[in-house]
Amino acid sequence: MLLIKNTNVYTPKFIGKKDIFICNGKIACIDDSISINLPNLEVIDAKGAVAIPGLIDKHIHITGGGGEGGFKTKVPELMLSSLIKGGITTVVGLLGTDSTTRSVENLVAKSYAFREEDISCYAHTGAYKTPVPTITGDILKDIVFIEPIIGIKLAISDHRSSSVTKNKLAKIASAGRVAGMLSGKSGHTTLHVGDGKKGLEIIYEVLNEYDTPITFFQPTHVNRNKELFKQAMQFAKDGGYIDLTCYGGERAPRYMVKKMIEENISLEKVTMSSDGYGSYSSYDKDGKLLKMGVSSVEAIYDELVNFIKDGFSLQDALPFVTTNVARSIGLAHKKGQIYPNFDADLLILSKDFSIDYVIANGKILKDNKGYIKKGTYENI
Repeated sequence: MLLIKNTNVYTPKFIGKKDIFICNGKIACIDDSISINLPNLEVIDAKGAVAIPGLIDKHIHITGGGGEGGFKTKVPELMLSSLIKGGITTVVGLLGTDSTTRSVENLVAKSYAFREEDISCYAHTGAYKTPVPTITGDILKDIVFIEPIIGIKLAISDHRSSSVTKNKLAKIASAGRVAGMLSGKSGHTTLHVGDGKKGLEIIYEVLNEYDTPITFFQPTHVNRNKELFKQAMQFAKDGGYIDLTCYGGERAPRYMVKKMIEENISLEKVTMSSDGYGSYSSYDKDGKLLKMGVSSVEAIYDELVNFIKDGFSLQDALPFVTTNVARSIGLAHKKGQIYPNFDADLLILSKDFSIDYVIANGKILKDNKGYIKKGTYENI
């Protein structure tokens, strides 16, 4: 049991200074003043601090990305402490280019490992290519019967993808939708969008001919270039989710959100993710690899702080990494808010927005005395 006293609470809406009582991994009560005398109750006096929901990152390569430059360029698996330092309490793991030396089985096993280490972790079946790699041999069965799997990963408009056809994309998305209906999961298809000329066109080809709702197509990396983002703004206008990757410079999510505000576009279906532990790469006109690096999982929290520095209020910036994300992946009933009966995932921030405490499923994974929980093999 845990009692947080005197903290300024953003649910993500600001509700003032409150006490928060946590029991059995859930938020049991939020009130102006809570007085409880119980054995084994831990109390945090958070006077002057801010409490926000734990961040949800829907796009992290938890088993490592990369590999486009040969075996030595395979990114290693993500370790627990990196998630904690980034304030991430819920993560969705997925594959990328490499589904040959990596597998959906690896991904699900890593998801279970993070769960054992107190992080809420989910996964996608699939990768860049078609036929979609699965565990059971069937997209529907993967989502329905394998608990951590909530959706599908696929790539479009990218020279590393399998150049999926309109009909095949429609079948894949439909399988996810039906699986979601049967299992109570989101069943959406996360679409990696590359720099290809067609951008989101193939999604509209499916929407114009088939009946799958637009919300089951969730394109990511849509701020990678100007033309693609123009398409993404129209996609958002049409009611679809778009996911902004934490790029730096003029492509940063905060600048994209400002453009959407200027265009009077609703922000309710805009999410932000790190693409953490995925490799970023550039190629010449002949397809030769020129440069590559690794994305940080801490980028999502850094960008949240940049939103604040750039004039956004905290309550206006938080939905992009909390409530909007929870809704997009079918977890809005228990994730993304500081609210009674929700999972006790929250961050306590100091006045300078550094992270003092990370609490996931009611357990303290980081505190203001320097403690950070390490993964099983991080202490060796």
